[in-house]
Amino acid sequence: MPRPKKIRHCEGQRCGKAFKPTRIPLAELKHIPLLQDELEALRLCDLQCLTQEQAGRSMGISRGTVQRILTSARRKVAQALVEDAALIIEDSASPAE
Repeated sequence: MPRPKKIRHCEGQRCGKAFKPTRIPLAELKHIPLLQDELEALRLCDLQCLTQEQAGRSMGISRGTVQRILTSARRKVAQALVEDAALIIEDSASPAE
């Protein structure tokens, strides 16, 4: 049985928002779920230029967990950009995880 997921502290509520290519209806695009903690890790590390250690302290998780989350988030963003897909921001507790 896996360990219970540690609560992650994320700023703001962005669930339900989508970012997609222009001129293509959302219904016609592949949807890539971006979890709220993945967005928070991107915001802290890539936008605010915090180290993974600092981001981990801010989110209440370890540096290693931040690294894993950040790797997943960057892969999803790159996939959405290259494949003309929509990024759908979902709650971190989502069953799609």
